[in-house]
Amino acid sequence: MRKIRLLITLCALTLSAGQLLAWGPTGHRIVTQIAYDNLTCRARHRVDRILGEKGIVYWSTWADNIKSDTVYPSSHDWHYQDFNPGMCDSAVIATLTNYPTVGGNLFRSMDSLIILLRNDRSNADALKFVVHLMGDRFCPMHTGHLDDLGGNRVLLEWFRQPRNLHWVWDEGIINAVGYSYTEYAEYIQHRYSNQKQTIRHMSWEELLLHNYHLTEEIYQYHDCWNGNAFVYTYHFAPAMEWQLYAAGIRLAMLLNEIYG
Repeated sequence: MRKIRLLITLCALTLSAGQLLAWGPTGHRIVTQIAYDNLTCRARHRVDRILGEKGIVYWSTWADNIKSDTVYPSSHDWHYQDFNPGMCDSAVIATLTNYPTVGGNLFRSMDSLIILLRNDRSNADALKFVVHLMGDRFCPMHTGHLDDLGGNRVLLEWFRQPRNLHWVWDEGIINAVGYSYTEYAEYIQHRYSNQKQTIRHMSWEELLLHNYHLTEEIYQYHDCWNGNAFVYTYHFAPAMEWQLYAAGIRLAMLLNEIYG
């Protein structure tokens, strides 16, 4: 019944062709491990009761895994919001409330799911979607260009393997670093802990612009990149790590607000 209510609530979000995964399993687990480590005791206890101990980590990839499930047929479209290149800041910010009719439904779906979760805090599926989509929201290629489906059509060679730009940001850079998700989450929290208060006080508009400008930098860098994946990883790993950390901190803030 709860699944049906969630489906009915979000049935207006239409399906369109779009991206595959965001961050990959390791990246989503990094985000949710950081969030879990920053939950209040009360919030942690409550989300554990819904999804099991550390369940937000273990279920963090569920929203990708059920894309072929007929229960949520439109959920493919919830994971991204594509943009046109060279947009002014005000036009980018406007997408947070004036949802575009093409190029994904990430912001609309998140807003709907968060409202649903506030009204029904025990809704496990809504919680799993929110946990996952918060990670997507901070993945640069999930705010990529509309004309290339967020980098899916930008082909490249990554360590001598044919890939695309979207995959590089989902999994390529993270895999190249070589940490497990627990090791990487611990490393990121140590390295970027001095950014926690900054991230906590940034508005959603500021966070979106930060992500959009990073995305534009990624495209510009690709135009002159010489194909060396080691250099690419060295260049962009810090920016990627900041995005992962910001996603985890903002997810913790949201869950502390709802369950704290």
